[in-house]
Amino acid sequence: MSFREEHELHKRRFGRNLGLGLVLAGFVALVFGMTIAKVSDDGFAVPKIEQGEK
Repeated sequence: MSFREEHELHKRRFGRNLGLGLVLAGFVALVFGMTIAKVSDDGFAVPKIEQGEK
């Protein structure tokens, strides 16, 4: 039993999905890198909560 040949539409859709996946992965890497740069900066400090506030 053999598989049928893949239709041309599926090949185009796969290429588009792969491209979109790479763009999304790049965006996630960019946001992650910016977050690491912000947190590792010497001026970064966790905000202090005053005792009277909740």
